[in-house]
Amino acid sequence: MRVLSNDDVADLLPMAEAIEIVDRTMRRVSSGEAVMPLRHAVPVGGANLMGVMSGSMPEVFGVKLVSLFPQNPARGLSGHRGAVVLFEPETGGAVAMMDAGLLTAIRTAAASGVATRALARADATRLCLIGAGEQAWHHLAAICAVRPVSSVEIVARDPQRTDDFVRRATAAHPGLSIRAADRAESAVARADIVCTVTSSPTPVLRGAWLQAGQHLNIVGASVASKCEVDEAVVNRARVWVDSRASALAQAGELVDRPEAIVGEIGAVLDGAAPGRSDPAQITAYRSLGVIAQDLACAAHVLARAEAENRGTRVAF
Repeated sequence: MRVLSNDDVADLLPMAEAIEIVDRTMRRVSSGEAVMPLRHAVPVGGANLMGVMSGSMPEVFGVKLVSLFPQNPARGLSGHRGAVVLFEPETGGAVAMMDAGLLTAIRTAAASGVATRALARADATRLCLIGAGEQAWHHLAAICAVRPVSSVEIVARDPQRTDDFVRRATAAHPGLSIRAADRAESAVARADIVCTVTSSPTPVLRGAWLQAGQHLNIVGASVASKCEVDEAVVNRARVWVDSRASALAQAGELVDRPEAIVGEIGAVLDGAAPGRSDPAQITAYRSLGVIAQDLACAAHVLARAEAENRGTRVAF
């Protein structure tokens, strides 16, 4: 078995590569090539959860075990911590274990990048990020990789974290205008692309704020009891999902609204379902994250690690 660290994942899964991996993977998901049981969440005290995701594709199968601790960012830690274990399909042996926190953050943002590339207007340049944590950081990279972003506004509850994010992001993206927004409503109204990347259990984005032609990536809430957007967002937007089965079971905004789902993003990518058909439409991608994304990205990391002899080999 090859054991790979956070640093290994960071070096071996750059955002541009992750976007292409997730693009190919979501096409396979919608064509039925992936086996993906619904995510199972186990309460482990307070608002904390242990998430268990397993699945398979013809060339690889595996499991992700990840702790979801919403208060971790206040400790300087990722809100997602755990491991991905890969198995080879010939004998069933475990061949790799790698850090799941960063891999989850990258593949989640990459999925939003894929959806933005497929659904957002080609001339979208103004980005609004609601949230200033790890996912906001990776979403900034992902959206900049697929659209010519020129300005970014950050909306978050903690002024210190927001200011820190703006400083770091400005240093990492010197060509962008990046600033903290005073009010969520006005920042959303000025944006072409809006990403909700929070741990909030209640709406941080309201349909009354939306403008014609926008694209939304709704990302943070991953259990049915939480909703990052209000009902008016679902009413006003045309909504695509990563997996219809997952969305109807675990997306709080959609569990009772199957008619609101236009289709899966993989079908749009493959040309089997329509995407944006009018520049004035409001499009939305409701992301839950599926194990196929983790498996494909982890397999890519493993292949690169083997080619470059990265990580630690252990007998297993």
